[in-house]
Amino acid sequence: MNETIIIVGYVGGAVDAFDGLQPEGSVVWVEEPDVVRKRGARVELDHSPFVRALVEWEHYLPGKADEFYLRHRDLDPVAVIPLTEYATPFAARLAERYRLPGAGFAAAQILRDKALLRQVSAAAGVANPESVRVENPAQVRAFMQRLGGPIVLKPANRQAAVGTQIIHDAGDVEDAWEACIRQDEGPRVPDRPIELRMLAERYVAGTEYSCEMLVRAGTRVWANVSGKQLFAGDRPVESGHVVPADIPDTLAELLAAHTELVVGAADFRDGIVHCEWIVSGGTPYLVECAGRLPGDGLIGLISRAYPVQLLHAYYALLKGRPLPDLPQRAKGAAAIRFLDAPHGVVTAVHGVDDAREAAGVVSVEVDTAPGDRFDGLRSSWDRAGDVVVVADTLAEALDRAAAAAALVRIEAQPADQAAKAAAGQL
Repeated sequence: MNETIIIVGYVGGAVDAFDGLQPEGSVVWVEEPDVVRKRGARVELDHSPFVRALVEWEHYLPGKADEFYLRHRDLDPVAVIPLTEYATPFAARLAERYRLPGAGFAAAQILRDKALLRQVSAAAGVANPESVRVENPAQVRAFMQRLGGPIVLKPANRQAAVGTQIIHDAGDVEDAWEACIRQDEGPRVPDRPIELRMLAERYVAGTEYSCEMLVRAGTRVWANVSGKQLFAGDRPVESGHVVPADIPDTLAELLAAHTELVVGAADFRDGIVHCEWIVSGGTPYLVECAGRLPGDGLIGLISRAYPVQLLHAYYALLKGRPLPDLPQRAKGAAAIRFLDAPHGVVTAVHGVDDAREAAGVVSVEVDTAPGDRFDGLRSSWDRAGDVVVVADTLAEALDRAAAAAALVRIEAQPADQAAKAAAGQL
């Protein structure tokens, strides 16, 4: 039986998930040439028994999915799967050309543009913060003055909270604008410029959640609601998640129902959505919605808490095959806590082994090492690592995650002192 699948977008270590999912030599991977080079993707993928080929292709550009299909009709895949946010439109269009299940190209484009998503979902009755596209600080100030309160300035077409900032004072708009448009995703994006579209919206204070939903033919087949925590400050970067969210069933169902409204508004057909919400005064306000697998370790948290073979289900869905058993209620709890680091140049990392031995800990990953420079949390890419735990209850999972994360201590010294030390001046 043909089991060839096309994966779009490189994620380090993702090949490990193919064990039990795909036979050897059945995966064709597509990624931007610059990203392949900068992330060393070929080193990992060329040595994977599951990967048949790595195709370097500028998939961010318009028309590239149709060109790929016309040049590679003989691949005859059974599924096209996006792994990264920027890969979703290409993957959706490629699935259409191969006549396979997928999000739908139009739906993928709507979900990729936060301003467009607000426009479309609001027409379907979804509550959205009041927002406007902006091209300069003067337009941001005018919007803020009209609202008379704090706003959020963000890119309409980026990921991982890159360039997102809460502004409380109109006098801070100029500096915030400059900070928000300076975006560096490093090895995760190609070297060529990517168009930037900015969005200003009313700040909504409330509790944040996400709904992960499997969708077949535009209909919900399974859903989970996760709880979310944020680091303090004006950069809304996630500090942790817990699965499932510690909320009443009525609120969980309300969030799932509103996610279905978004799915229907975009005409999303097949796949998974990761829809983020702020609940304020009992009303869910849409933050954004991604038409791909969630990041931040949520797949692992969900798989442990229920337990459920979510990846198996997702792959089966995009292959148009029957789904495995999908338990509707979690049997336990799982949480992830992300690590912060002090400003400056990292001098030492302590407590990692202690954290790994703490109660309920599944994994501890530290992504920084002595010599690395940390200039503050500007996006999810700036976090220093994470701790994953499991427990019988939600409260216990949150406590265990906090306790284990506290055992990891990252020390740093100011950058100017580090430079003098390196020059032998200290």
